[in-house]
Amino acid sequence: MLTRLCDDFGGRLTGSEANRRALQRLSSELVALGYQPELHTFPFRGWERGEDRVEMLSPVRRVLRVAALSYSEPHPPFAADVVVLGRGAADDFPRSELQGRTGLLDAASVPLGEVLPVAKARGMAALLTINRENGGQLLARTGSFSGEALPIPVYSVTQEEGGWIRRLLERGEKVSVQVETRSHSVAAETSNLVVRIPGKTDDLLVVGAHFDSWDLGQGALDNGLGTAQVFALAHRLRRSQPLRTIELVWFNGEEEGMWGSRYEAGRVGGTRIVAMLNLDMVGVPQAVNALGDDSLVPILERWNAARGAKKLPLGVQNRCWFGSDHMPYQLAGVRALTLHGPIDPSLVRYYHDFGDTADKVPEALVVDSTEIIADLVLALANDPGLKPLRRTPADTAALFRKAGLEQRLRAVGWWSFGDGPRETSKSTPPSGAQPAKSAGPNS
Repeated sequence: MLTRLCDDFGGRLTGSEANRRALQRLSSELVALGYQPELHTFPFRGWERGEDRVEMLSPVRRVLRVAALSYSEPHPPFAADVVVLGRGAADDFPRSELQGRTGLLDAASVPLGEVLPVAKARGMAALLTINRENGGQLLARTGSFSGEALPIPVYSVTQEEGGWIRRLLERGEKVSVQVETRSHSVAAETSNLVVRIPGKTDDLLVVGAHFDSWDLGQGALDNGLGTAQVFALAHRLRRSQPLRTIELVWFNGEEEGMWGSRYEAGRVGGTRIVAMLNLDMVGVPQAVNALGDDSLVPILERWNAARGAKKLPLGVQNRCWFGSDHMPYQLAGVRALTLHGPIDPSLVRYYHDFGDTADKVPEALVVDSTEIIADLVLALANDPGLKPLRRTPADTAALFRKAGLEQRLRAVGWWSFGDGPRETSKSTPPSGAQPAKSAGPNS
């Protein structure tokens, strides 16, 4: 199914015709399994890629390999000198005149939500962000988690060409570029795909993965892998009769700002949800992660211990990180968890670019990971000790503060817990956590 989805439709950029047709294909596959999938359709602020072009004018004339970040808006071509911004912290900005300049950001930059206001205030014209992988790779990603147009255009540039520019500048050479994009925001509509497996009670376990991908490749690892895992889980659960109702969700719009999970989390109301399991680029699991929620830890430890000789080697983790579809549920007070399953670096290095193709996902990866995922899902769906729980806003704020995520949530406009004492430390995903997806490259 995953190979056909990737090869027949290519990248599944949210709001695109390819995404819509691929979702129809997945729906028909689920109907063939005996399900009645639902489309949950919603409007969102979409974005379409046009021609993105950055050309080095001096000291060498060369068209660079670039990709605009989403919510960069079209503008006429302009020439600009380049300046080094390092990680993009306020202290990294040069004290010299920056009006009309283009800034060059290191791969490990601070979140764009913090860089862009400073760059705009200093009169800068554009930003280039260097990719973290070599080999001519780009890192397509979102520039905004709200759908608002970026105040200045931002482009991903290859590690090699970004490093070249930085070396020239550090030697005192002048580097100028000409910048242009026809990419643009657009009012759009998309859908999540939902399947419900009735349980003996209405208590709900949500299992989700994002269906959309970036457009430069096929989106096989990110997140065709999760799409296939939830599909395989649907196949496994066809004749099950769990204690709790299980809701399988293929979210759309994760890459551009978690639009689909924000929509679903906004609809939970008073639903009795025991937990939400997020499957985003999960390889064969080595640990289960309670994502900062202490109340889930003993339940997950009990499940892992019961696996006996098949226990996960790294056991139970409890590390919350930003940047995938668990986050809107956590913001709504719902407990969330995921699985820590590293993917071979020789495969995952193609993340978000043209090399993320179906051949990068070995069949055994889906089979072996889904065996563990299904065991966890059935355990959570049938564990009599797992009760619905909804955190208070104060407890949710405390969870994010403990994880060092308050500043990040404020930067993207998602902090809704009152002012209170502000977090001041910079944060990065804890060691051992899954990569922070859309947000990780900005961390």
